[in-house]
Amino acid sequence: MSPYSEAHVNPNGPGDSRPTAMQIIRDEGMIDGLKGQAIVITGISSGIGIETARALAATGANLFLTARNVSKARSALADFYDPQRMDIVEIDQADLSSVRQAASAILAKTSKVHLLVNNAGIMAIPDLRFTSDGHELQFGTNHLAHFLLFKLLEPALLAAASETLPSRVVVLSSSGHNIHGLNGRDNYNFQQNDYDPFTAYGQSKTANIYMSNEIERRFGSRHLHSTSIHPGIISTGLAQHMPPDAFKGMEHLYPVMKSVEQGAATTVLAAVGRCWKHQGGKYLVDCDVAPPHTDKDDAFTSPGYAQYAYDEGKATRLWEDSLALVGLSGKE
Repeated sequence: MSPYSEAHVNPNGPGDSRPTAMQIIRDEGMIDGLKGQAIVITGISSGIGIETARALAATGANLFLTARNVSKARSALADFYDPQRMDIVEIDQADLSSVRQAASAILAKTSKVHLLVNNAGIMAIPDLRFTSDGHELQFGTNHLAHFLLFKLLEPALLAAASETLPSRVVVLSSSGHNIHGLNGRDNYNFQQNDYDPFTAYGQSKTANIYMSNEIERRFGSRHLHSTSIHPGIISTGLAQHMPPDAFKGMEHLYPVMKSVEQGAATTVLAAVGRCWKHQGGKYLVDCDVAPPHTDKDDAFTSPGYAQYAYDEGKATRLWEDSLALVGLSGKE
Protein backbone atom coordinates (compact mmCIF):
# COMPACT_ATOMS: atom_id res chain seq x y z
CA MET A 1 0.00 0.00 0.00
CA SER A 2 1.21 3.49 -0.86
CA PRO A 3 1.98 5.88 2.03
CA TYR A 4 -0.30 8.31 0.18
CA SER A 5 -3.32 6.01 0.07
CA GLU A 6 -5.14 7.66 2.97
CA ALA A 7 -4.81 11.10 1.39
CA HIS A 8 -6.68 9.83 -1.67
CA VAL A 9 -9.61 8.21 0.17
CA ASN A 10 -11.77 11.35 0.50
CA PRO A 11 -10.44 13.89 -2.00
CA ASN A 12 -11.64 17.47 -1.69
CA GLY A 13 -10.60 19.13 -4.91
CA PRO A 14 -7.41 20.81 -6.17
CA GLY A 15 -5.00 21.81 -3.42
CA ASP A 16 -6.33 19.40 -0.78
CA SER A 17 -4.12 17.07 1.29
CA ARG A 18 -3.08 14.85 -1.62
CA PRO A 19 0.66 15.04 -2.31
CA THR A 20 2.37 17.42 -4.70
CA ALA A 21 5.38 16.65 -6.85
CA MET A 22 7.67 18.64 -4.54
CA GLN A 23 6.35 16.78 -1.52
CA ILE A 24 7.35 13.51 -3.19
CA ILE A 25 10.86 14.86 -3.77
CA ARG A 26 11.17 15.84 -0.11
CA ASP A 27 9.61 12.64 1.23
CA GLU A 28 11.99 10.54 -0.84
CA GLY A 29 15.00 12.53 0.37
CA MET A 30 15.85 13.49 -3.21
CA ILE A 31 16.75 17.15 -2.78
CA ASP A 32 20.10 17.26 -4.64
CA GLY A 33 19.94 13.47 -4.71
CA LEU A 34 20.69 13.06 -8.43
CA LYS A 35 23.57 15.48 -8.95
CA GLY A 36 25.58 14.52 -12.01
CA GLN A 37 22.73 12.48 -13.55
CA ALA A 38 20.92 13.41 -16.77
CA ILE A 39 17.13 13.59 -17.03
CA VAL A 40 15.07 14.08 -20.20
CA ILE A 41 11.49 15.38 -19.93
CA THR A 42 9.21 16.02 -22.90
CA GLY A 43 6.45 18.63 -23.04
CA ILE A 44 7.58 21.11 -20.41
CA SER A 45 6.08 24.38 -21.63
CA SER A 46 2.67 24.01 -19.98
CA GLY A 47 0.54 22.06 -17.50
CA ILE A 48 2.05 19.31 -15.40
CA GLY A 49 5.19 19.33 -17.53
CA ILE A 50 6.26 22.56 -15.80
CA GLU A 51 5.71 21.11 -12.33
CA THR A 52 7.45 17.85 -13.27
CA ALA A 53 10.48 19.84 -14.40
CA ARG A 54 10.39 22.03 -11.31
CA ALA A 55 10.34 19.05 -8.95
CA LEU A 56 13.01 17.07 -10.79
CA ALA A 57 15.20 20.17 -10.99
CA ALA A 58 15.34 20.00 -7.18
CA THR A 59 17.21 16.68 -7.46
CA GLY A 60 20.23 18.60 -8.74
CA ALA A 61 20.31 16.58 -11.98
CA ASN A 62 21.12 18.03 -15.39
CA LEU A 63 17.85 18.44 -17.28
CA PHE A 64 17.17 18.18 -21.01
CA LEU A 65 13.71 19.64 -21.51
CA THR A 66 11.93 19.33 -24.83
CA ALA A 67 9.27 21.65 -26.23
CA ARG A 68 7.93 22.65 -29.63
CA ASN A 69 8.24 26.34 -28.78
CA VAL A 70 11.53 27.08 -27.03
CA SER A 71 10.74 30.71 -26.19
CA LYS A 72 7.40 29.71 -24.65
CA ALA A 73 9.14 27.02 -22.64
CA ARG A 74 11.81 29.40 -21.39
CA SER A 75 9.10 31.81 -20.20
CA ALA A 76 7.16 28.99 -18.53
CA LEU A 77 10.23 27.86 -16.59
CA ALA A 78 11.59 31.32 -15.86
CA ASP A 79 11.24 31.17 -12.08
CA PHE A 80 13.54 28.16 -11.74
CA TYR A 81 15.40 27.84 -15.05
CA ASP A 82 19.14 27.37 -14.58
CA PRO A 83 21.11 27.51 -17.85
CA GLN A 84 24.09 25.90 -16.14
CA ARG A 85 22.31 22.56 -15.88
CA MET A 86 19.17 22.87 -18.00
CA ASP A 87 18.93 22.67 -21.78
CA ILE A 88 15.69 23.36 -23.64
CA VAL A 89 15.65 21.30 -26.82
CA GLU A 90 13.27 22.05 -29.66
CA ILE A 91 11.09 19.16 -30.80
CA ASP A 92 7.97 18.76 -32.90
CA GLN A 93 6.50 15.40 -31.91
CA ALA A 94 4.37 15.35 -35.06
CA ASP A 95 7.57 15.10 -37.11
CA LEU A 96 9.87 12.12 -36.58
CA SER A 97 12.79 13.93 -38.19
CA SER A 98 12.45 16.56 -35.45
CA VAL A 99 12.51 13.79 -32.82
CA ARG A 100 15.73 12.48 -34.35
CA GLN A 101 17.29 15.94 -34.29
CA ALA A 102 16.30 16.43 -30.65
CA ALA A 103 17.80 13.09 -29.65
CA SER A 104 21.01 13.96 -31.48
CA ALA A 105 21.19 17.29 -29.66
CA ILE A 106 20.82 15.55 -26.31
CA LEU A 107 23.34 12.80 -27.10
CA ALA A 108 25.84 15.40 -28.25
CA LYS A 109 25.98 16.60 -24.65
CA THR A 110 25.62 13.37 -22.66
CA SER A 111 26.32 9.69 -23.27
CA LYS A 112 24.28 8.60 -20.25
CA VAL A 113 20.64 9.29 -19.39
CA HIS A 114 19.33 8.26 -15.99
CA LEU A 115 15.65 9.11 -16.51
CA LEU A 116 13.31 9.70 -19.45
CA VAL A 117 9.86 11.17 -18.73
CA ASN A 118 7.52 10.95 -21.71
CA ASN A 119 5.15 13.70 -20.65
CA ALA A 120 4.10 15.50 -23.85
CA GLY A 121 0.71 14.76 -25.33
CA ILE A 122 -2.38 15.94 -27.19
CA MET A 123 -6.01 14.95 -26.71
CA ALA A 124 -9.31 14.73 -28.62
CA ILE A 125 -8.23 16.18 -31.96
CA PRO A 126 -11.68 16.81 -33.47
CA ASP A 127 -11.07 15.45 -36.96
CA LEU A 128 -8.76 12.96 -38.60
CA ARG A 129 -5.36 14.61 -39.00
CA PHE A 130 -1.92 13.21 -39.71
CA THR A 131 1.66 13.83 -38.69
CA SER A 132 4.20 14.85 -41.30
CA ASP A 133 5.08 11.16 -41.57
CA GLY A 134 1.49 10.13 -42.32
CA HIS A 135 0.41 8.73 -38.93
CA GLU A 136 -2.85 9.58 -37.18
CA LEU A 137 -1.97 12.66 -35.17
CA GLN A 138 -2.69 11.39 -31.64
CA PHE A 139 -1.10 7.98 -32.22
CA GLY A 140 1.90 9.61 -33.88
CA THR A 141 2.41 12.37 -31.32
CA ASN A 142 1.55 10.53 -28.11
CA HIS A 143 3.08 7.16 -28.95
CA LEU A 144 5.34 6.95 -32.00
CA ALA A 145 7.33 10.10 -31.21
CA HIS A 146 8.00 8.87 -27.68
CA PHE A 147 8.78 5.37 -28.90
CA LEU A 148 11.39 6.72 -31.32
CA LEU A 149 12.86 9.04 -28.69
CA PHE A 150 13.20 6.10 -26.31
CA LYS A 151 14.86 3.93 -28.96
CA LEU A 152 17.35 6.67 -29.81
CA LEU A 153 18.14 7.25 -26.12
CA GLU A 154 18.09 3.55 -25.25
CA PRO A 155 21.91 3.11 -25.41
CA ALA A 156 22.35 6.11 -23.09
CA LEU A 157 19.72 4.81 -20.66
CA LEU A 158 21.41 1.42 -20.56
CA ALA A 159 24.84 3.01 -20.21
CA ALA A 160 23.65 4.84 -17.10
CA ALA A 161 21.91 1.81 -15.59
CA SER A 162 23.41 -0.11 -12.70
CA GLU A 163 22.19 -2.30 -9.87
CA THR A 164 22.78 0.48 -7.36
CA LEU A 165 21.17 3.19 -9.51
CA PRO A 166 18.88 1.74 -12.18
CA SER A 167 17.67 3.92 -15.05
CA ARG A 168 13.97 4.64 -15.44
CA VAL A 169 11.40 5.54 -18.08
CA VAL A 170 8.09 7.09 -17.02
CA VAL A 171 5.37 7.13 -19.68
CA LEU A 172 2.31 9.30 -19.15
CA SER A 173 -0.82 7.44 -20.14
CA SER A 174 -4.35 8.32 -19.06
CA SER A 175 -7.58 6.90 -17.72
CA GLY A 176 -8.67 7.56 -21.30
CA HIS A 177 -7.05 4.25 -22.26
CA ASN A 178 -10.22 2.64 -20.87
CA ILE A 179 -12.20 4.11 -23.76
CA HIS A 180 -10.45 2.07 -26.43
CA GLY A 181 -7.64 -0.44 -26.81
CA LEU A 182 -5.31 -0.97 -29.74
CA ASN A 183 -6.60 -1.07 -33.31
CA GLY A 184 -5.49 -3.79 -35.68
CA ARG A 185 -2.11 -3.33 -37.31
CA ASP A 186 -3.87 -2.29 -40.54
CA ASN A 187 -6.00 0.28 -38.73
CA TYR A 188 -3.74 2.45 -36.55
CA ASN A 189 -4.70 5.38 -38.80
CA PHE A 190 -8.42 4.48 -38.85
CA GLN A 191 -8.23 3.19 -42.39
CA GLN A 192 -10.93 0.59 -41.67
CA ASN A 193 -13.52 2.60 -39.72
CA ASP A 194 -14.65 6.12 -38.98
CA TYR A 195 -12.44 8.34 -36.87
CA ASP A 196 -13.55 9.35 -33.38
CA PRO A 197 -11.51 11.82 -31.29
CA PHE A 198 -11.72 9.88 -28.02
CA THR A 199 -11.33 6.47 -29.63
CA ALA A 200 -8.09 7.72 -31.18
CA TYR A 201 -6.99 9.22 -27.87
CA GLY A 202 -7.77 5.95 -26.10
CA GLN A 203 -5.69 4.01 -28.61
CA SER A 204 -2.70 6.31 -28.09
CA LYS A 205 -2.94 6.05 -24.31
CA THR A 206 -3.22 2.25 -24.44
CA ALA A 207 -0.11 2.32 -26.63
CA ASN A 208 1.67 4.28 -23.88
CA ILE A 209 0.95 1.53 -21.36
CA TYR A 210 2.02 -1.18 -23.80
CA MET A 211 5.29 0.60 -24.54
CA SER A 212 6.10 0.94 -20.84
CA ASN A 213 5.25 -2.67 -20.09
CA GLU A 214 7.37 -3.86 -22.99
CA ILE A 215 10.36 -1.78 -21.88
CA GLU A 216 10.17 -3.49 -18.50
CA ARG A 217 10.00 -6.96 -20.07
CA ARG A 218 12.88 -6.30 -22.44
CA PHE A 219 15.23 -4.31 -20.24
CA GLY A 220 14.25 -4.82 -16.59
CA SER A 221 16.95 -7.47 -16.13
CA ARG A 222 19.50 -4.87 -17.32
CA HIS A 223 18.46 -2.37 -14.62
CA LEU A 224 16.28 -0.23 -16.90
CA HIS A 225 12.74 -0.04 -15.54
CA SER A 226 9.55 1.59 -16.78
CA THR A 227 6.15 2.48 -15.39
CA SER A 228 3.13 4.14 -16.99
CA ILE A 229 0.96 6.57 -15.07
CA HIS A 230 -2.32 8.46 -15.09
CA PRO A 231 -1.75 11.90 -13.55
CA GLY A 232 -5.39 12.49 -12.65
CA ILE A 233 -8.07 14.93 -13.77
CA ILE A 234 -6.44 18.35 -14.04
CA SER A 235 -7.50 21.56 -15.75
CA THR A 236 -4.72 22.15 -18.28
CA GLY A 237 -4.30 23.06 -21.93
CA LEU A 238 -4.54 19.37 -22.82
CA ALA A 239 -8.31 19.86 -23.15
CA GLN A 240 -8.00 22.74 -25.61
CA HIS A 241 -9.52 20.75 -28.49
CA MET A 242 -12.59 19.68 -26.53
CA PRO A 243 -15.90 21.57 -26.96
CA PRO A 244 -16.66 24.22 -24.29
CA ASP A 245 -19.49 22.13 -22.84
CA ALA A 246 -17.51 18.87 -22.75
CA PHE A 247 -17.63 18.68 -18.96
CA LYS A 248 -21.19 19.93 -18.56
CA GLY A 249 -23.04 17.81 -16.02
CA MET A 250 -19.78 16.46 -14.57
CA GLU A 251 -19.50 18.88 -11.66
CA HIS A 252 -19.49 15.82 -9.37
CA LEU A 253 -15.91 15.24 -10.50
CA TYR A 254 -14.60 18.36 -8.76
CA PRO A 255 -13.51 16.57 -5.55
CA VAL A 256 -11.23 14.20 -7.46
CA MET A 257 -9.68 16.93 -9.60
CA LYS A 258 -6.10 17.89 -8.82
CA SER A 259 -3.94 20.98 -9.05
CA VAL A 260 -1.07 20.83 -11.53
CA GLU A 261 1.31 20.43 -8.58
CA GLN A 262 -0.66 17.38 -7.43
CA GLY A 263 -1.04 16.13 -11.00
CA ALA A 264 2.74 15.78 -11.33
CA ALA A 265 3.07 13.76 -8.10
CA THR A 266 2.55 10.27 -9.55
CA THR A 267 5.04 11.01 -12.33
CA VAL A 268 7.65 12.10 -9.82
CA LEU A 269 7.05 9.12 -7.54
CA ALA A 270 7.59 6.79 -10.50
CA ALA A 271 10.70 8.76 -11.41
CA VAL A 272 12.48 8.87 -8.03
CA GLY A 273 10.50 6.73 -5.58
CA ARG A 274 12.44 4.02 -3.78
CA CYS A 275 9.50 1.66 -4.32
CA TRP A 276 10.09 1.76 -8.11
CA LYS A 277 13.88 1.65 -8.05
CA HIS A 278 14.11 -2.05 -8.99
CA GLN A 279 10.78 -2.78 -10.63
CA GLY A 280 8.31 -1.53 -13.23
CA GLY A 281 5.75 -2.79 -15.69
CA LYS A 282 2.80 -1.33 -13.78
CA TYR A 283 0.19 1.34 -14.44
CA LEU A 284 0.06 3.84 -11.56
CA VAL A 285 -2.75 6.11 -10.43
CA ASP A 286 -2.81 8.35 -7.32
CA CYS A 287 0.76 7.37 -6.38
CA ASP A 288 -0.06 3.66 -6.27
CA VAL A 289 -0.61 0.67 -8.54
CA ALA A 290 -4.02 1.05 -10.17
CA PRO A 291 -6.78 -1.51 -9.48
CA PRO A 292 -8.79 -3.09 -12.32
CA HIS A 293 -11.41 -0.88 -13.95
CA THR A 294 -14.96 -1.70 -12.90
CA ASP A 295 -18.17 -1.10 -14.84
CA LYS A 296 -19.47 1.21 -12.14
CA ASP A 297 -16.79 3.74 -13.05
CA ASP A 298 -16.96 6.05 -16.05
CA ALA A 299 -14.33 4.88 -18.54
CA PHE A 300 -12.81 8.33 -19.08
CA THR A 301 -12.42 9.12 -15.39
CA SER A 302 -11.84 5.61 -14.03
CA PRO A 303 -9.01 5.14 -11.50
CA GLY A 304 -8.55 1.58 -12.77
CA TYR A 305 -6.90 -0.15 -15.71
CA ALA A 306 -8.68 -1.79 -18.62
CA GLN A 307 -8.67 -5.58 -18.85
CA TYR A 308 -6.46 -5.34 -21.96
CA ALA A 309 -3.84 -3.09 -20.34
CA TYR A 310 -1.49 -5.99 -19.57
CA ASP A 311 -1.99 -7.94 -22.81
CA GLU A 312 1.56 -9.08 -23.60
CA GLY A 313 0.72 -10.26 -27.09
CA LYS A 314 -0.66 -6.90 -28.17
CA ALA A 315 2.19 -5.03 -26.49
CA THR A 316 4.75 -7.13 -28.36
CA ARG A 317 2.88 -6.64 -31.64
CA LEU A 318 2.79 -2.87 -31.12
CA TRP A 319 6.53 -2.82 -30.35
CA GLU A 320 7.35 -4.66 -33.55
CA ASP A 321 4.98 -2.51 -35.61
CA SER A 322 6.33 0.67 -34.05
CA LEU A 323 9.88 -0.25 -35.05
CA ALA A 324 8.72 -0.42 -38.65
CA LEU A 325 6.60 2.72 -38.43
CA VAL A 326 9.53 4.85 -37.18
CA GLY A 327 11.98 3.32 -39.65
CA LEU A 328 13.91 1.07 -37.27
CA SER A 329 12.62 -2.31 -38.42
CA GLY A 330 15.32 -4.96 -38.35
CA LYS A 331 17.70 -2.79 -36.33
CA GLU A 332 16.94 -4.26 -32.91
